[in-house]
Amino acid sequence: MTPFAIAGVQMYVNALESNVDGMIQRLDILMARFPWTQMVLFSELAPFGPLDRFALPPENEALEKFQAAARKHRVWLIPGSMFLKNPEDGRVYNTAVVINPEGEIIRRYAKMFPFRPYESGIAAGTEFCVFDVPEVGRFGMSICYDIWFPETTRQLTSQGVEVLLNPVLTGTTDRDAELAIARATAAQFQCYVFAVNGLGAGGVGKSLVVDPTSMVLHQSAGQEDMFPIEVDLSMVRRQRETGMKGLGQVLKSFRDRSTDFSVYDRSSGTDAYLNTLGPLEVPHQGTRAGLHVDVPAQRVPDVPAFKGQEAAPGFASPQPGFAPEPLPNPTAGIAVAPVAPHAPAAPAAEPHNPPVKPGAPAGSGPTSSG
Repeated sequence: MTPFAIAGVQMYVNALESNVDGMIQRLDILMARFPWTQMVLFSELAPFGPLDRFALPPENEALEKFQAAARKHRVWLIPGSMFLKNPEDGRVYNTAVVINPEGEIIRRYAKMFPFRPYESGIAAGTEFCVFDVPEVGRFGMSICYDIWFPETTRQLTSQGVEVLLNPVLTGTTDRDAELAIARATAAQFQCYVFAVNGLGAGGVGKSLVVDPTSMVLHQSAGQEDMFPIEVDLSMVRRQRETGMKGLGQVLKSFRDRSTDFSVYDRSSGTDAYLNTLGPLEVPHQGTRAGLHVDVPAQRVPDVPAFKGQEAAPGFASPQPGFAPEPLPNPTAGIAVAPVAPHAPAAPAAEPHNPPVKPGAPAGSGPTSSG
């Protein structure tokens, strides 16, 4: 067994003020309650919230505070992510750092798939994040939307990653879809998944920890939560060798595949369909994009006149009405008195639903003022 204790912190995130001191306070509380914790993961953009106007330079005071906190508690610390601005070209990246127990930043990871088109002003990273915890195992990182693209996890696990750290900021209705993706990712790539979401401006919660069999080890609700989970990385190695529950050996099957995927060759033309999907842009009200139908706007030909209301001006005059539906037996259901023999026949009873003359609305005769 190769045990390692990782704690997620799901906390309330403010959008308009720093959350750094609050994060460090929660780290202090976590380590007082669970001193056996060895790694701590916060949610995406937890330090300063989701607004890129608070972007900082790559070296800043907040990072120095986090480094000191990691050194104080002797833990691996991933303080979510923050917007960092490249001083050379001015581009802003959604960046997470990995701090070791000595307080050193050993990795920086820029989110590869910003949530476009909504995060259109954020640049995309191109470097993967893989790091080793000595005598424990190999870890990798993706940020929020990255996990929707299995290529990112494929790259990480093909390099031996056994635990996927996934800080998240999801405050939208697709969080349940992400929970399904997290479970599927764990099973597909035979790894642990730690998906830590925030609250308030940081998300709707529902943080999740999944083991390599897709079993949910912990799921938070909608309140603040600290959840240290001890993982067993020997389970990952055993499953990758013998298959999940002795069954699917998916990583080895991918290794031994008999085909390559031309879709990853951008010059192959295999992905030509993708070019028919239109631009990557925010939908607008009433959009019919993707429906491939042409429905021109039409004027309503006429408006029925109700009691106390005249037809709206500018519309066509009433058209002839439909022919009345035939009544198979107008006197059905009407009791008629018997007729004496040889007496003149009584006039037929007035049907309850007399036929309506074409073009004349039912009940158009004199009415009461009520």
